[in-house]
Amino acid sequence: MIFEAPEKALAGRYPGSPARLRHRLIDDPRFMLEALVGLAARLPAASIEYNAGDLAVGQDPALTPSNGLSVEETIRRIETCRSWMVLKNVEQDPAYAAALEDCLADISAAAETKTGRMEKKLGFIFISSAGSVTPFHMDPEHNILMQLRGAKEFHVYPANGGIVSDEDHELYHAGAQHRNLQHKPEFDRLAAVHAMGPGDALYVPVKAPHWVKVSDGPSVSFSITWRSRASLDEASLRLANGALRARGFRPPPPGARPFRDRIAVLAHRALSKLG
Repeated sequence: MIFEAPEKALAGRYPGSPARLRHRLIDDPRFMLEALVGLAARLPAASIEYNAGDLAVGQDPALTPSNGLSVEETIRRIETCRSWMVLKNVEQDPAYAAALEDCLADISAAAETKTGRMEKKLGFIFISSAGSVTPFHMDPEHNILMQLRGAKEFHVYPANGGIVSDEDHELYHAGAQHRNLQHKPEFDRLAAVHAMGPGDALYVPVKAPHWVKVSDGPSVSFSITWRSRASLDEASLRLANGALRARGFRPPPPGARPFRDRIAVLAHRALSKLG
């Protein structure tokens, strides 16, 4: 097994609350820097995002600075180049698809009991210099971040903490708003801060806002993600509500009228198939 007692770690916490786990991938050769140089060379350019690592927590994505290096240089010089990189959708490569499937197989029983079959399974590898910041943002997937090298502080906020408005949720799912969020100091009273080192893993709920700072030394992390029927339904509901709002209606917040929410989800799915 990759994870130690995953069902126990997730019990009572999945899917709505963060959960700490332990994993056994620390020495896996697929996650050594030289192997990651090879992976980056095999991935399409659209699957690689990188920039300078000295960013603000509330970074404006339009002003994110470049590091002036190539992808290969960034990985090889990660100890000194003060950069941040993510290799996206690494399941495009057979070796990393196998790593993703092996990890998800360990936690599938615990997850699927609560949220149904795993769908849209994706993997991401983060390679970061000391002090790098991943700005405040949210993601649409269930996510377990596995720390492989180095240390970081992971600041995670409740998904239902009132940080993101209904309108912003709708724009996000419509592709009209970046994943980065506006950060305000008053949000920090809601944050849980998780110190993570090699062998640590953290489950992050769907769209729970978070930001990350790498400690001393470079960091490599593997993020395994999936969607559930509940997360896909929530996305459909946000898109349906956004379409209504654009036409002058004021849809109720999700959960206020469950039967109406279900009708909106089904209607949106039906219209999407027709389109």
